[in-house]
Amino acid sequence: MADTADPLTRTGASAGSRRRVLAVDAARALAIVGMVSVNVGPTDVTGPGGYLYLLPHGRASVLFVLLAGIGFSLMTRRVRESAAARAPLWAALGWRCALLLIGGLALQRLGHEVNVILAVYALLFVLAGALVRAHDGALLVVTALSTVLGPLLWLAPQVSAGRPFDGRPPQLGDGPGEVLTAVVLTGPYPLVTWVAPFTLGMWLGRRDLTSRVLQRRAALVAAVLALGCPLVARVAAWQRGGLVGDTSWELLLTDAPHGQMPLWLVGATAVSVLVLLGCLAVERRHGSRLLRPLAVLGQLSLTFYVLHLLVLAWLRPLPHTLGQGVLISAVMVLLAAVGAVLWRRHHRRGPLELVLRAPWTWRARPA
Repeated sequence: MADTADPLTRTGASAGSRRRVLAVDAARALAIVGMVSVNVGPTDVTGPGGYLYLLPHGRASVLFVLLAGIGFSLMTRRVRESAAARAPLWAALGWRCALLLIGGLALQRLGHEVNVILAVYALLFVLAGALVRAHDGALLVVTALSTVLGPLLWLAPQVSAGRPFDGRPPQLGDGPGEVLTAVVLTGPYPLVTWVAPFTLGMWLGRRDLTSRVLQRRAALVAAVLALGCPLVARVAAWQRGGLVGDTSWELLLTDAPHGQMPLWLVGATAVSVLVLLGCLAVERRHGSRLLRPLAVLGQLSLTFYVLHLLVLAWLRPLPHTLGQGVLISAVMVLLAAVGAVLWRRHHRRGPLELVLRAPWTWRARPA
């Protein structure tokens, strides 16, 4: 949900970099569509239709986090590549993190039945600030450690205690220690594992994603991982001949969505990379016109994320059937797309995207 366009313009980005941002925004819009279908529900549907409807489950949120890492690298390019002071960066990050943390905890109290991810975003941006000038190799090391050690850190206390975490998301009113424990380890988006797609996104944000050589190599690696991880999980399930308990080390070879295990992390991140590469390929072959409507929606992702939670809190307990879920999701996405286009005709940023920027950086700019 990072705002990437303006910082690129300020730092004198190349035309190629600006096209890259358009593809990132378009990919973020696709993540919105997937997020809506998962959050609207129902999530207990079966059959081919239900499978297609819930295909984004466990993938859309990973795509959001990957793109947030890319956006952070884009908007901090001047700090990373010059002698620019980091104090203004930390001031801006402090404002952003405070809003995301408090806003996320407050939104969790609504009756929308969604696990709000914003509090985890807040801590991810703190980590990103610490790694802003880290070498590329360090980012890959952090990604690998989160992928391998993160699931172990998440699973070990549950195996030791013989009972799983309750997965309760933190909310406003919880104590500081309770919030920190939930965000880092016990909540639905534990930081110890969700660091991986974010820091990989930071690494990707430093690459020239318009390079065809990079795109071909990344597509090959991502395709192998996206297909290979579920295959390994299916073979492991066949060998053990049954389901795995909630507190078993055998969970490490499963790929259940949001299961926090390595096969899911790697597979979902690989799919996210393929979605981004697909947007880049469309832009390269058909120009910006085809992607622009999607990109506009992606540029207002935070605003739409909050609005869709408010709408869901009003709609619950709907939907009850797959048909209702598809209809509600389609209407929400359509209204969001139309609203985004109309808003962007007169404003450079979405309302919440503007608030997320530090007030001392607000300046009147042409729409």
